[in-house]
Amino acid sequence: MIKVMAANFLDRNIKAVILDITGVLKESGRAIDGSVEAVNRLLNSGLQVRFCTNETTVTRSDLVRELQALGFNVEDSKVFPPIPAMCRILKERNLRPHLLVHPDAMADFAKIEQSEPNCVVIGDATHQFSYENLNKAFQCLMQLEQPILFSLGKGKYYQEHGELVLDAGAYMSALEYATDVKAQVVGKPSCIFFEAVLQDAGVCAFEAVMVGDDIASDVGGAQACGMAGVLVRTGKYRYLSICPCNCL
Repeated sequence: MIKVMAANFLDRNIKAVILDITGVLKESGRAIDGSVEAVNRLLNSGLQVRFCTNETTVTRSDLVRELQALGFNVEDSKVFPPIPAMCRILKERNLRPHLLVHPDAMADFAKIEQSEPNCVVIGDATHQFSYENLNKAFQCLMQLEQPILFSLGKGKYYQEHGELVLDAGAYMSALEYATDVKAQVVGKPSCIFFEAVLQDAGVCAFEAVMVGDDIASDVGGAQACGMAGVLVRTGKYRYLSICPCNCL
């Protein structure tokens, strides 16, 4: 059971709404009922609206095109997935990653040097999370004098086609356990990741609310950074995963 603070933000001067994507706006290639209309109302309200996701199975441009095809009025600059932030970190720190990510997301790493890797980056690799590929990531870390492990988010699971499926966090934990290396999370619930979104929106944490279907990464992560958090009952929401006294 995950416990978070009860919602109490009606007395705040909310200036920005940050929306999760998978499980809130869309699921399994379809827009969730009412989500397109809800986004349009927010965009017309005068509030700053940003889209913050741990989606790493596609490039940002492909994700935006998918959302636009579903009827959402979104722009590339308003969508914040982990990979662009990850690439900035790799360049700033002169790191060369061994990548364990989805093939459809590889294009976003095209300008990143990957020869003789000195770190490991894992994302939601879905079917690429084989024993062989996980073992290669493990071996890479064990061969480094100063092993560095990055995880693009640390979600436990998400819902796809009506079923719950393992997310990158489960595999991140396996590598942490096997190597005794603590992963550096790029994406939700990292405060550094949230702060970049807030800075882009031009608001402070107290003036923003995060809407998501993940009680830990979305709601709990937002609250830990000073934002308000709203849990929706779509996507991977499960009543038994939260304390009833604190649910919305």
